[in-house]
This record gives sequence, C-alpha cells and structure tokens, in this order.
Amino acid sequence: MDNGKAIIFSAPSGSGKTTIVRHLIRTCYYLDFSISATTRPRRTGREINGKDYYFLSLEDFKKKIANNELVEWEEVYDGNHYGTLKSEIERLWGIGKHVVFDVDVKGGLKLKEYFQEKALAIFVRVNDLKVLEKRLKHRNTESEENIKRRLAKAEFEMTFENGFDITLISDKLEQTLETAEKLVSEFIFQNNS
Repeated sequence: MDNGKAIIFSAPSGSGKTTIVRHLIRTCYYLDFSISATTRPRRTGREINGKDYYFLSLEDFKKKIANNELVEWEEVYDGNHYGTLKSEIERLWGIGKHVVFDVDVKGGLKLKEYFQEKALAIFVRVNDLKVLEKRLKHRNTESEENIKRRLAKAEFEMTFENGFDITLISDKLEQTLETAEKLVSEFIFQNNS
C-alpha cells in the first residue's frame, strides 16, 4: 500500500478527461479507476452504481463527511456533491494498483495536496471554449441553460491550470491518448526507483 500512487486528471466538463482515463484503464494494467461518490441523480440507462459512481443520498454523503471517510469532497453544482472515499483508495492500493482519478478542478487540487509527491496532477483542456461548447452539445445530456452554466464554470476553472503539475491539450485524440500514456508511465516507473 505504501507504493501506491495517484494519477489525477482534472478538467472543465467536456474537455475529454473521461475519454483519456477510460483509455488508460483499458491499456495500462497497473492502473485502476477511483470511483467517486456523488449525490447527483444517476443518468438513466447510462450509469451504473459502483461502476461509474457510488450514488449516495445527501444524508449518507454527509454521514461520510462527519465520519472522515472522504479524502476530499465538494458541492460542484447546487445540491450535487462529489467526493473521494478513503475506502476506494485503500481497495485499489490493496490489490496493487495505482489509482486514477477523473475529478473536477477543485477536487483535483485537493487530491494533489492530500497525496503530495505520490501524485501526478494533470490538467486537461481544449484550446478554445467553442470546442468545449460543441462537445457539451454533442453529449445530448444537458439543457441549453446547463451548457451555459458549465461554460461559465469552465472559464473560471481554467484559471487554476497553473496549480497542476502539467497541462495536457485535448486536441487530436490519438496524440492526446499517447501523450497521456507516456506521462503516466514515466511518473509511475521513473519515480519507483
């Protein structure tokens, strides 16, 4: 468990961090995904409890906060809380995996602070907010009002880019995935000696 490391991917919504993380989980045997806890409703037919998120009631989430069972947590959008369960990290490190996080920007900075030298914090971004808007619309999961809210939040989140160890531009998919693999393997294996 002492040898476990944390790879943190943070980005404004729609920047491509989830695509990158899913690719790394499929291709890097030494990584596994940290499943976040959330109080937001499950997207019907698209998300599975215990696979995409641990979907908790607000009451259960608050109990976990009170019992110090979360590494970090945040109310990301009004009424929707997200957090990282300590038990999830222990589970993954216990089976010899390094942990990969797919979290919002504030969560990423909190995780970086918590794990310190055991963490590589990667900020994923696109070159232009118009690209982000197009990606969010293409999802077909958000109302026009929610897209505007997410874009405003994205603009704010980009101001925290310098708090991360490295920035990964999510532009050309294959190149982005290749760069992500290289960054992660160098951190895991070069710092293991």
